[in-house]
Amino acid sequence: MGGNDRAGLHGSVLDQLGLLITSQELAPGRVLRIEELEARFGVSRSVIREAIRVLESMGMVSSRRRVGVTVAPRSAWNVFDPRIIGWRLDGEGRDEQLRSLSELRRGVEPVAAALAARRATPAQCGTLTGAVMQMAVHAKSGDLDAYLEADILFHRTLLEASGNEMLGALGDVVASVLAGRHHHHLFPARPEPAAIRWHAEVAQAVQAGDPEAAERAMRDIVEEATRAMLGEPVPEAPGAS
Repeated sequence: MGGNDRAGLHGSVLDQLGLLITSQELAPGRVLRIEELEARFGVSRSVIREAIRVLESMGMVSSRRRVGVTVAPRSAWNVFDPRIIGWRLDGEGRDEQLRSLSELRRGVEPVAAALAARRATPAQCGTLTGAVMQMAVHAKSGDLDAYLEADILFHRTLLEASGNEMLGALGDVVASVLAGRHHHHLFPARPEPAAIRWHAEVAQAVQAGDPEAAERAMRDIVEEATRAMLGEPVPEAPGAS
């Protein structure tokens, strides 16, 4: 079997096992027998072992001599791993995962925006502004894939511009949220003009060194995304008819 075929099998088995564990079809405490997994997925022992090694590195299973491979409780998982986030979004626990991620974003991104207003480099300010321009272009053309790429670039750059390496390390998590929202059609056919305007306000506030304005606009972005993903009603603006 060629290297690419082997990698493909490993990825396929890993994804299937990840989905089974995150959906609790393979519940915590369940002992996984290598022989049973070989038969279930129709692959070699080495492919199963490779997938198990990855799951173990993610905290989803544990291996002990004389016991075997045991499914671990969620408290042991690396819940920030983009693959785990993806599996949870693809399964029955999607709403719970979306809520957790939305609450995380509410607590993190406005703070990161305020810090970025104090610490962003000129190059990062340029990247933020360029990303907003691309979002506007792709929103008008209806190219949601390209819009997503620009949106992810914006949020990654903002987290990095905070100057805090722990906030910067959450770039993959936020990217997974944005991609998951897109993949599961929790995104309007045409991006909200207000959302693009708020992104522009964040970029401008960061450029101007205005932490309060950056934090406020980022909070608006996260609140809009949360309402869209969780199906919450949009509050009526003061004076709106």
